Amino acid sequence: MDSAPPSGKIFVAPGVLITVAKLAALSVPGVLRMSPVPGGVNELFRLGASCGVRLTTQDDTVSTELFLVVQSDADVREVARKVQLEVCRAITEIIGLKAGEIIVHIEDIDSPPPQ
Repeated sequence: MDSAPPSGKIFVAPGVLITVAKLAALSVPGVLRMSPVPGGVNELFRLGASCGVRLTTQDDTVSTELFLVVQSDADVREVARKVQLEVCRAITEIIGLKAGEIIVHIEDIDSPPPQ
C-alpha cells in the first residue's frame, strides 16, 4: 500500500459546518436553544441565520458566531467559555479544520421547560 495521501481537495458543505457548530453549542449544559441571528433583510437569507450560527471561512480556518439562549440559573460567563471550547473541539476534531474566532452572543436568558 502507498502511504502517500491522495491528491485533491476536500470540501465541507457550509450546512455541515453550521450543524456541527450548532450541535456542539447545544451540548453544553446551560444552553437552552439557539437564537436567530439578529439583522436585517440580508441576514434572513443567509445560511444558518435562522439556526443561530454565522460562519466565515478563509482557507482552512472557520470563524464562528453563535447566538444563544441560556438557562436563568446558569453562570453565563462559564457557559459561554464552555461553548467556545466545545465548538473549537468540534471544528478541529470532527471537521479537521482550524478554529478561528469563536464569538458567543447571549441573546436571552430563559427558564428551562418544566419536566
